[in-house]
Amino acid sequence: MQSIDAAHYRQTLGHFPTGVTVVAGIDPETDAAAGLAIGSFFSISIDPPLVGFCVGKSSGSWPRVSASGSFCVNVLAADQEDVCRVFASSGDDKFATIGWDAAGSGSPRIHDVLAWIDCDVETVHEAGDHDIIVGAVRDLGVEREVDPLVFFRGGYANLR
Repeated sequence: MQSIDAAHYRQTLGHFPTGVTVVAGIDPETDAAAGLAIGSFFSISIDPPLVGFCVGKSSGSWPRVSASGSFCVNVLAADQEDVCRVFASSGDDKFATIGWDAAGSGSPRIHDVLAWIDCDVETVHEAGDHDIIVGAVRDLGVEREVDPLVFFRGGYANLR
């Protein structure tokens, strides 16, 4: 198999636009909210309702989120780039300036998102330097009807 340059790989795949989400949960050791920005969220199945996303094995936030066995996917709106930047960075209290309430699982549901999907961790599959997380959907809802936050060619993009 041919060796692929990492920079070329990122640049090429950056031509595929992705929606931006924040996956959030409650760290059972500290009872604190934790979360991370995810651009690899996808629907898997309607029956049963399953969703998925990929997370780097080096993530410091995902172990804190996954320890509770549940998470909430928050689909960000185009006007929430600032929220994305908070969760795309490292840090302990990313929720210090972010409004949220608890979904049914207790996981953080961020205010003013486009939509949210509350899940239990169903399975985790190893895949190279990432894990593929499959979530069983507990509940979900749409909060507002505006454009989504989209990531394209290394930056945020508008649909219009």
